Amino acid sequence: MASRLGVLTAAVVVFGGAFAGVVAPALALDPAAGDPAAGEKVFRKCQACHAIGPDAKSKAGPALTGVIGRPAGKAEGFSYSAAMSKEAEAGLIWTPDKIGEFLTNPKGFVPGTKMTFAGLRKDQERADLIAYLATFP
Repeated sequence: MASRLGVLTAAVVVFGGAFAGVVAPALALDPAAGDPAAGEKVFRKCQACHAIGPDAKSKAGPALTGVIGRPAGKAEGFSYSAAMSKEAEAGLIWTPDKIGEFLTNPKGFVPGTKMTFAGLRKDQERADLIAYLATFP
């Protein structure tokens, strides 16, 4: 029995806690930990729904210019889900860590979000994307 418990514990650790529906928290993400150039490539997964840059406009998702440090639900010209509006009212601020958690599993982080993207499972992809987002204050 102890041997099986050890294997189960190891499996949970190896698979980042994604066992029986449990999702491991995202690692602390400092924009300096990522590569903005690599993040620009990761952003290609996002650009069907999001725009970024000085003239960015909301599409199916909000424009992401200045998202780091911005209160949730506050991008002009975008109609947020009730779930995201509730998070905004509760004081959610898009810090790198919160963005990382959201990008790991958007529907798990904000059940009811309009975002249909399944998430970025790789820590490095999230760090790179956050570093890229940070280049657009």
